[in-house]
Amino acid sequence: MCGRYTLRTSSAEVARQFGLFDVPDLPPRYNIAPTQTVAVVRGNAPRELALLRWGLVPSWAASPPAGAPLINARAETAATKPSFRSAFKSRRCLIVADGFYEWRKLGNARQPYYIHRRDDGLLALAGLWECRTQAGESLESCAIITTAANATMQPLHDRMPVIIARDNFDTWLTDAAHAGDLLRPCPAEDLEAYPVRRQVGNPRYDRPDCIEPDPGATTTER
Repeated sequence: MCGRYTLRTSSAEVARQFGLFDVPDLPPRYNIAPTQTVAVVRGNAPRELALLRWGLVPSWAASPPAGAPLINARAETAATKPSFRSAFKSRRCLIVADGFYEWRKLGNARQPYYIHRRDDGLLALAGLWECRTQAGESLESCAIITTAANATMQPLHDRMPVIIARDNFDTWLTDAAHAGDLLRPCPAEDLEAYPVRRQVGNPRYDRPDCIEPDPGATTTER
């Protein structure tokens, strides 16, 4: 799954890499958590950056689903599951990130890891978005699509977010017939992972040291 991520890159660089004309100020965030407002890119000619709630609420839902928010959609079922199939058909987006966290089980403990590109560049996570209108008020929300883990991620978890390569942005955003072909793990060599301090587990803790390596991390089974 993907339950926390970062966006530290400047607004200007986000605009450049995603081909955007107008990007609001995006303060650096080191521990983005479910139900928070997140930056997504959607549309085409021109693309736009929108701020949506992370945790998809289907357009037909009377209220946000009970229990855990729908923060992830599985690549294998996103096109057919009732909560996601309409969005998969016509409301695909790119969720802007530059790294994400995963927790590795080590005996009775869980060690957080930070995963990012080896060049520390931006990541375009495959996403779906919806708009629900109730009593005249609209709520736009989104979910991240996950797929089977690549070799870098396998020691940590069996799932990872789908990362869309820049050459495939237009296909993902506009070509429903071929979008499903992109739902695969990115090359393992594109990513690196390292253990970080456990305060990242607190969704209210959002500081630069979230991504600093943990020198005292336990990385082997006990």
